[in-house]
Amino acid sequence: MNISVVIIVKNGASTLAQCLDSLDYFDDIVIYNNGSTDDTVAITSHYKNVNVVEGEFIGFGSTKNIAATYAKNNWILSIDADEVLNEVIVQEILNLSNDPKIVYSLLRKNFYKQTEIRHCWGNDEIVRIYNRTLTHYSSDNVHEYVLTDGLIIQKLHGYFSHFTYQSISEFILKVDLYSTLFATDNVGKKNASLLKALLNAKYAFFKTYFLKMGFLDGYPGLIISFSHMATNFYKYMKLYEMNLELEKWTNSNSK
Repeated sequence: MNISVVIIVKNGASTLAQCLDSLDYFDDIVIYNNGSTDDTVAITSHYKNVNVVEGEFIGFGSTKNIAATYAKNNWILSIDADEVLNEVIVQEILNLSNDPKIVYSLLRKNFYKQTEIRHCWGNDEIVRIYNRTLTHYSSDNVHEYVLTDGLIIQKLHGYFSHFTYQSISEFILKVDLYSTLFATDNVGKKNASLLKALLNAKYAFFKTYFLKMGFLDGYPGLIISFSHMATNFYKYMKLYEMNLELEKWTNSNSK
């Protein structure tokens, strides 16, 4: 199978080299760079199979779809700069069926720094390989996914590793990003209130730390649980504020 790897990235220098090293067997890798200010672009210069494209981030789903248009092949493997494939799954991918009606899901193991998180996040299975002539990503700003209606989902046996956070500061930055994207996606569509923000935040911590037994993940479990709590609080508070602004704008323009 001729397959292109597509990666959207902003400031991914801490993990990008490890990611690209695991993609040595692929001839076409598209790096869709969203204004990185670290060494992201400099790192890509060491890899002959990488094509760097500069573009704006307009939400995860839409940005991934735009990035895929720069691929040389119709088969797309979509991964992030903090994800690393192992040798087993690389060989599996290279020998997949060429049937465009099949999309392929991969098992992902999640890490904080170099520690595997077995409870707060656990492992998840995600569709990441698809033929762009038949499908693409949803347009969601966050929690985007490959559209699979009418297609066959086939699970691969191997896995890839997700080194999602390298510091507590990255949690804080992503709390702000993901809460904003959620609010932007849902303004005028979902209701939000101060009580809803508080209750959702409280439940998010309880679910992650206690129900999922995040406490067994050690101190990263506490960090992750608190991050989930903060994200839920701020996404509903931002949505509440955006809904107020929308209502104010609507009332002023209806007079």
